[in-house]
Formats: sequence, structure tokens, C-alpha cells
Amino acid sequence: MSWQRRAINAWMRYGMKPALRLTGSPDFVRRVFDLTAPLFCPALPYTRVLRRPAPVPLYLVSAGQTRSRRVILFLHGGAYMAGSARAYQGMLSRLSYASSTEIAVPDYRLLQEAPFPAAYDDAMTAWQSLRRMGYGPGDILLAGDSAGGGLALALLGGLLAKGERPAGVIAFSPWCDLTLSGASIQANRDKDVIIPAGRMKEVIEQYLAGADPADPRASPLFAEFPDPPPVLIQAGDVEVLLSDAERMAERLQAAGGSVRLTLWRDVPHVWQFMAGHLPEGQAALEEAAAFAVTALDGGSAG
Repeated sequence: MSWQRRAINAWMRYGMKPALRLTGSPDFVRRVFDLTAPLFCPALPYTRVLRRPAPVPLYLVSAGQTRSRRVILFLHGGAYMAGSARAYQGMLSRLSYASSTEIAVPDYRLLQEAPFPAAYDDAMTAWQSLRRMGYGPGDILLAGDSAGGGLALALLGGLLAKGERPAGVIAFSPWCDLTLSGASIQANRDKDVIIPAGRMKEVIEQYLAGADPADPRASPLFAEFPDPPPVLIQAGDVEVLLSDAERMAERLQAAGGSVRLTLWRDVPHVWQFMAGHLPEGQAALEEAAAFAVTALDGGSAG
């Protein structure tokens, strides 16, 4: 274990997690996330961020030389109440540089702006915007972290139902089951250094606003995946969402998909976000970048 991982785990356990237990306002969480994100993972020098005209605000993030006609559609996390393209520039600049691929990040509506299924609808609109730009389904790889990882997998189910097959999917610690039926919700509630499991139900109620938590657009664990593309799922072994990652991998494999599930020891939720300070975060992004390159080139990424 790196000393950085020990330090970050301690800071999260004794600083961030108690604060999240007490935080009441989604708007406050959103503001704090946007302000502190550059400290967790600063963007690489000369990172480019371009806004493209689209029904949903769409930003193209890139660092270094990128290949043409290839793109990663990344859906950010933040429990549907926080996160933005701006907040994720640091992590995505590193993923772009490692994969030589431009990354499209939509600022989908958060629960303060519109409840479910607004985020899913915006994700679908972002996909359609890329298609109108001339990208084929196989030119686009879906990705996301936490709630965004679940949203990317939900989008995959919706696209496959329409006969559109992306190149693949990368999911960092995905939140796939809003019914909270995973065993690790309880088993890891004290081991997880950042997520206060006792508040997850409250967030779900705010996001769904009375909708069914088993709706596959909210919980892709219950979606159908006909002929899924290759999928990489990364998760930590002490996360409360560990069961979501494991069961999602099993469901995709049962559908005939090629799935790589990599479990990382004693890392915080979405440790990839801290790649600027955490060696394990950078290593996870490099694994994801290699997977993305193979999948987008049409190879066997599983």
C-alpha cells in the first residue's frame, strides 16, 4: 500500500465521511465538489476543453495527441446531485492522455434541476449528439464513475435495445442498484472510508421522486443487455458498492458479454479521481486507457 493511499484513506475516514453524514443541502454538496475537485486531481498542463453546440451542454476534454474518429462518452458521478465537466477535467485529462482519445462530457441535469429520468434522457441525448457529429456506434466508448458508471450501463441497455452497440464500457465503482439490495451495503458500511451508507436511501428518494428504484434506467442491474460489447469494471474491495460491481459483471457475463472485473485492495470509492496524488489512481486509469484503445480499435478487450 502506498503512503499516499494510507494518508488519503485516513483523511476521508476522519474528515470527509463525517461531514457527508451531516451535510443536508444538495446544492452545498455540489458547490463543495466543484471547488475541491481541482485539489483532488489537477488537470494536466495544456489540457484542452471545448464546448460543442448540443441540446445538453457537451464538453470535449483532451490532453496530448488524440486519434481522430474515436471518442469516450464519459458520464460523471456525484450521486446525481454533484459533479460537472469542469470538476472532472483532472481525471479525464489523464485518461485522455493515456488513451490518446478525446473525451466528451455532458453536463446532464442533476436532481436539483430535474428528477429521474432526466439524467438518463440527457445521457441518451449526448449519445445522439455524438452520432450527429458523425461518430458511428463503434467509434464511441461509454464510461462513467459511481452514479455516472451506473448511468453509462443504463445507457448501454437502452442503446442495445435500439440496435446500437457502442465499442465498449468502462465503469469505475458503478452504482447499479438503487434498490440497495447488495450485501456489501451493510458488510462494508464501516470499512468504506467515504460513503455514508446510512444516507444512500435519502439520496435515492430525492433523485427518483417516487419512481421505481428497479427501473432499468435507474438501476442497470435489472436491464437487458442483448449482445453486449466488452466491459471493464473497476471497484475497491472495501466499498459499499462492491456488490453492485460484482453482480453487474455477472449479469453482463450471463448475457454473453466479455467482462473484466478488477478489484483493488483497500482503495477509496472512485480512487481514479485522485490520480494526480494517488499512484493506484494513475495505475487504474492506465488499465482503463489500455482497455479503451483495444475496444475502440475493434479488438478483444475482455
